[in-house]
Amino acid sequence: MPDISNLTAFILLAFGMVLTPGPNMVYLISRSISQGPGAGLISLGGIALGFLVYVLCAAFGITALVFAVPFAYDALRLAGAGYLLYLAWQALKPGGSSPFHVRKLAHDGPRKLFAMGFLTSVLNPKIAMFYLALLPQFIDPAAGSVLGQSVMLGFIQIAVSVSVNTLITIAAGSIALFLRTRPFWSLAQRWLMGTVLAGFALRMAFEARR
Repeated sequence: MPDISNLTAFILLAFGMVLTPGPNMVYLISRSISQGPGAGLISLGGIALGFLVYVLCAAFGITALVFAVPFAYDALRLAGAGYLLYLAWQALKPGGSSPFHVRKLAHDGPRKLFAMGFLTSVLNPKIAMFYLALLPQFIDPAAGSVLGQSVMLGFIQIAVSVSVNTLITIAAGSIALFLRTRPFWSLAQRWLMGTVLAGFALRMAFEARR
């Protein structure tokens, strides 16, 4: 079981990641605005299933890698730090866009909505990097089962992501209108997320091996 400070840092990182624009958020917001919150929530179900696939694959893969390959933890740590810096730059760079600048989507039935949500999730490089490069930073082999910690942290990330995305999906239209009429808040959100992600990147890059 990770200690409380590590667990808190992980929850904050998961929260920051879900608020950082990516394929999942853009798809959910576009779907909700084009077809209504109900369609967005069905799509979110497919996205959550994609998360579960990554949790299970990453949990077993991380467990094998950490114990089988010397310096695997350090390689994953540096890869995770580099990816967070990339996400921070995407948020902070001049001309960065908001996920609420959406495109129109055709109306689809529930089965296709769920399937498209699932495919958007499993093909999302941000989610792949989160589980394969960032999740291991919060696992301490001395604190118990690596597999158990991986699964627990993965389910925490799913809970954070689904909770936040549910609120965003339901309020997508109102949020989009608010940000279009108040561009300062869109810029503030980007700078806040970029700063938080850059801070986590530096923490990972200079953290001593556990």
